[in-house]
Amino acid sequence: MGQTAIMTDTNSGISAADARERNIFMIPMPVLVDGATFFEGQDIDHGRLFEMMKADADVSTSQPSPGIVLDMWENILKEYDELVYIPMSSGLSGSCETARALSADFGGRVRVADTHRISVTMKDCVYDAVKLANDGLSADEITAALEENAYNSVVYLGVDTLKYFRKNGRVTAGAAALATVLNIKPILITEGGKFDTFAKVRGIKACRERMIEAGLAELDKRFAAFSEDEINVSTAGTFETDAEAEEWRAQVESAFPGHRVIYDKLSCSIACHTGIGAVGLAMSRICR
Repeated sequence: MGQTAIMTDTNSGISAADARERNIFMIPMPVLVDGATFFEGQDIDHGRLFEMMKADADVSTSQPSPGIVLDMWENILKEYDELVYIPMSSGLSGSCETARALSADFGGRVRVADTHRISVTMKDCVYDAVKLANDGLSADEITAALEENAYNSVVYLGVDTLKYFRKNGRVTAGAAALATVLNIKPILITEGGKFDTFAKVRGIKACRERMIEAGLAELDKRFAAFSEDEINVSTAGTFETDAEAEEWRAQVESAFPGHRVIYDKLSCSIACHTGIGAVGLAMSRICR
């Protein structure tokens, strides 16, 4: 075909239908439940995962298998000259580093872009890559453009429970129990690396209001040099109903006039760490 293919993983939140329409190749992220491995979009979805989590199943995640990654690359390169692979942020997983090591055997035909993003901001990068590929840019040029724009993004995440952070060793059992008793909702932030604590508030209403306040402040600081149409404002979460998701999306859109705000479900892989009822607000600059 003489073209550059774009590949990512399901942590981008891109649906299978959207991937087909935009000609994006996607690798499913593994989800481990009580020792059994499932693959998002194949044999597990949010409904099934949430039921398992409610039943107190032991949930965790892992990187995509190197064998599966290599097989996908080899098949894609039968039709394309080169490809750009956009995995989740290197600050949150070792999958980016693993992919870069694997790409060394492909003679420069595979480029791994570390966009330092996750979920909806990662999705923005993938869409940017598709546009740049359609404009005729090479894999090297696309990767350079994505990585130059990588840190022009931020994600705020409010979690309903610290149960899964306790399981992962990120907080103590005592701290998690106290947060439950006091109805404390931690707000986390990632600016390209790991998630850090941004604030702690009482109740989900205050949590959402504080995230919106922080997002509005970002427009005047981090994104002050960019025009309004260069900035995407997005929401995400692990809500159990469409009504809850729409309520959050609409609340954010009303606070950001001039922005068309979307909502994406956090991937099953991400949900294993956030738990049910997590709520996210993200902002990122479109790569031009």
